[in-house]
Amino acid sequence: MNANLKGIDAYICEFPEEVRVILEQIRSTILEAAPKATEAIKYGMPTFVFNGNLVHFAAFKNHIGFYPTPSGIESFNKELSVYKSGKGSVQFPIDKPIPLKLISQIVKYRLIENEAKQKKKKLKT
Repeated sequence: MNANLKGIDAYICEFPEEVRVILEQIRSTILEAAPKATEAIKYGMPTFVFNGNLVHFAAFKNHIGFYPTPSGIESFNKELSVYKSGKGSVQFPIDKPIPLKLISQIVKYRLIENEAKQKKKKLKT
C-alpha cells in the first residue's frame, strides 16, 4: 500500500469490494466507540487518534491486522486468544466474522487509557 495516501477513504479504495466492506465495518465500529477521535494515516495504516494514537488497522491478503498497542492486547488476552496475535497486534482472518463488538470494547478501553495518560501529563506541567 502507498504510505503517502491522503486518507482512510483512499486506503480502503485500494482493496477488492469484499475487503472494503470489512474495512468500512471496522472503521464505523471504531468511530462509534470513539466519536471524538480523528482519522489519519500513520505507518501507512488507517489510524484513529485521541490524546495520542488509539488504534491502527490494515488489510493483508488473508487477514485484517488490528493494532491496539500492547496494553490493548494484554487487557483482552482471553478474548483474543483464538486469534493469531503479537505484542501489540492481532490478526482477524478475512474469511471469518470480524469481532466488531470486541473491537469496540478494545477501542473504549484505549480511550480511557489515553485519557488517563493525558490527565497525568497535565498534572506534571
